[in-house]
Amino acid sequence: THLRGLPDLHPRNTIRIRTDLPRPVTLTGLFNKRPVSRYGDTELSGFGWGQMIAVFWVVLNGVRSSAPRRVLFLMLVAIGAVTSMLACYQHFVNPTWIMLGRVQADQFLSRSSGSFGIPNSFAAFLILLVPALGALAVRSNSGVRWRIVCGALGALLAYALVLTISRGAWLGLALALGVGPLISLRQSLGRRVIAAASALAIVMVFGATLYAVSPNVRSRLVGLVHDRGEVTRPLLWRAAWQMFREHPATGTGAGSFNVMFEKFRPEGFLNEPQWAHNDYLNTLSDYGAIGFGLFFGAIVMTVRRCARRSSDRVSAPDDWLEAQATRHALVVGLLAFALQLSVDFHFKIPALAMAFATLAGLVMAPAWPIAEAGSGRRRIARMGNFLGAVVAAALVVVVFVPHFWAEALRLRAREAIDRTAGRTLDPMAYRETLRSVRVDLVRATALDPTNAQAWADVAYADALWANISPSEVLALGREAEAAAQRAITLAPDCAEFWVRLGIARDMKGEWFDAGLDFSRATTLAPNTSWAWFYQADHFSRRVTERGLAEAALALCLRLDPGNPDGLALRQRLAISQKAKP
Repeated sequence: THLRGLPDLHPRNTIRIRTDLPRPVTLTGLFNKRPVSRYGDTELSGFGWGQMIAVFWVVLNGVRSSAPRRVLFLMLVAIGAVTSMLACYQHFVNPTWIMLGRVQADQFLSRSSGSFGIPNSFAAFLILLVPALGALAVRSNSGVRWRIVCGALGALLAYALVLTISRGAWLGLALALGVGPLISLRQSLGRRVIAAASALAIVMVFGATLYAVSPNVRSRLVGLVHDRGEVTRPLLWRAAWQMFREHPATGTGAGSFNVMFEKFRPEGFLNEPQWAHNDYLNTLSDYGAIGFGLFFGAIVMTVRRCARRSSDRVSAPDDWLEAQATRHALVVGLLAFALQLSVDFHFKIPALAMAFATLAGLVMAPAWPIAEAGSGRRRIARMGNFLGAVVAAALVVVVFVPHFWAEALRLRAREAIDRTAGRTLDPMAYRETLRSVRVDLVRATALDPTNAQAWADVAYADALWANISPSEVLALGREAEAAAQRAITLAPDCAEFWVRLGIARDMKGEWFDAGLDFSRATTLAPNTSWAWFYQADHFSRRVTERGLAEAALALCLRLDPGNPDGLALRQRLAISQKAKP
């Protein structure tokens, strides 16, 4: 129900998400409005990075034998085969199917996403594996049956990659196939250039064939040419660069892009981007030059260290995974993935981050120098690994589990509220829904008091409960105000939290203070229609401020002419004007 994975952010693909209930006709009942839900990644973003680094480190240092490495690779291939069959099911049988009983979004109905839900994310997983399976299929040292199996699996995954119609993945893989021979083959420069040119020629022929036979592929490629590349992603990239320029050293904070974007949102841009759709710029804006250098600098140093040792290493002839051609093909897949990161957010998807980390560890492990360490250093390394495992287990129990559990409870509560949007419900059923929502949110804030969004949702649920029990409005307003203040203390730059505080103060009758809160929200989100809608509704509570209400509402509808809440408020204002004697 949200736009976390929106790959094509053109305004024509805007999806409006109603997370509210209809406002009563009276001018004092607006306690239940909220902007588009941010199932944000702010609190959990750092955990994702840590998880990816931990997986890479374990595979690099802990999986030293050939057999376990082969098992890891084959498990990833098995996952790819299953998801590819699910992609075929989506394409040929049920385009609306996705995992966990959900329904596929309209903009993805002509594309397959397997078990990922997002075609671009599924394509990123496939390009990690397709080159390696192709290399294994043509490896002369392997048996015929093994080569046939690898070729069949490679063809299945390649076909699923076509069904995703992911332009970024296709282009990333094409460039990686062209660059791969130049950096991987131990041959003369002339042969490497010929190999690169041949790979690009094969890719172009294959692409031309797809363009000729597939209307969906043709439509996507024509759109790419018509729009001269990307239309809306550059808007997000410019915003990320502006955030970095404001905080060049340490960035705006982990997972903060979606919140800080409101300050830089272009007028008329209505989508909820969630991330910058460029992991390099997103990392730069979130963590600044220091964080960017620490992460990607460590990657460069590790690659260089392994590359020098790998050039002198001779692989075992019977180990198909450590064969030079297979490792080169894995490098091509990793390179294609890295190239696609420039137009997507794959490191924000845990499954993709861990798959990338696993394959990177498999590629680098044979050349990692710990294998040749002396006995003293090896004992120290083992002791360090043991202590690291103890610390990791403690972090999981004490930090990670409570954080993720709290976020799961909050998400369940938000989704329960969202399911009531725009529907006529039995009052008792609605009361029970809100009661369970409030219980979940109380548990979430108890488990993780640092989850700012959970505190804001507590304020939201308290405001909703005021519609059920009007006699408790004042008490609920106090509770909502306290929760909104906690959210603001944790994240003062989020416009939504100031809206929550303004609504709570309106519930208490503190009209002037509420106006300051709504003004703060419009300052933080100057080109966001819902911020001006709340401001307009606040002004509409006093007859003497009707002019200000109409001015704020006009700006709201200029930013989003189809805003349903703004149109409803304009109608109510017109009715109240006609009702005057």
